Amino acid sequence: MILTPEALYLQLGRLVADMPDFVGPGPVTDATNAWLGRAAALVDQNADLADKMSFKVAAQNLTGTLHVGNVQTIKSVVHAALARAELAAPLSVQGAFIQAGGTFDAFVAFGKAVESATVDVMIVDPYADAKALTDFAVQAPEGVAMRILADAEYRKATLKPATESWQAQHGASRPLEVRLTPKKALHDRLIFVDNKLVWTLGQSLNAIAARAPTSIVRVDPETAALKVAAYEDLWATATPI
Repeated sequence: MILTPEALYLQLGRLVADMPDFVGPGPVTDATNAWLGRAAALVDQNADLADKMSFKVAAQNLTGTLHVGNVQTIKSVVHAALARAELAAPLSVQGAFIQAGGTFDAFVAFGKAVESATVDVMIVDPYADAKALTDFAVQAPEGVAMRILADAEYRKATLKPATESWQAQHGASRPLEVRLTPKKALHDRLIFVDNKLVWTLGQSLNAIAARAPTSIVRVDPETAALKVAAYEDLWATATPI
C-alpha cells in the first residue's frame, strides 16, 4: 500500500518518536523487532536502494560486535526518510514532528505546538505538576483558555498550589481550569489546540527530555477527531482540583 505524502510523513514522525533504546548487543526484543518491521515498511516507501539495503543489513546484525555502528545506520536512514517525507508533505502538515533533545528543546517544542491557539489549549498529562503551568502552559497566547487534565493517582502535589497561584495572578486574562480523572484512568500525554490539532507527548512534562530525547508529534486529522471526542467526555466527568 502506497501512503500519501502526508500519511508517510506523520507515520515516520511517530516511528522516530517510538524509536527503541537499542541497548545491546544482545538478543533483540519482540518490541524492537516490531519497530524494525514498521521502519522497514516505511523506509521502503521513500528511500533509495542504497539506504534500503543499508537498513536491512544493519537491522539483521544488531546482536554482534558491530551493534553500535548498525544502530547508527538505522537511525541515520530513518531520520533521512523523515526529512525527505517532510519536504514532500503538504505545507499544512510540515513541522508536525518536533524533536526535543533536552529540557530547553522541549520548552521550545511545546511553544511551537501551541503558538497557533486562538481559543483553547488542553494539556493531558497523568503526572502533571507545577511545571505544566510555570514552564509550558504560560507559552500559550494571552487570552487563550488553558485546561489541564491529570490523574488523581499520579498528579503531583505541586499542581494544586500552582493552579491557585496562576488563577490569582492571571484571572480572566489567562483563564485556567484543572481537573482530575479517577485514579489510574489516564495514560496518554497529549496537547489539544482549539479542539482541532492534537499533539502526542513522548514523555510527561514534569521530566520531559531530562534523561533522554523525546518528541512532540501531531496526530493525523482522523485520529485527532476521535481523540477530541474521547477526551472531551473524560473532561466532562473529571473533578475540578
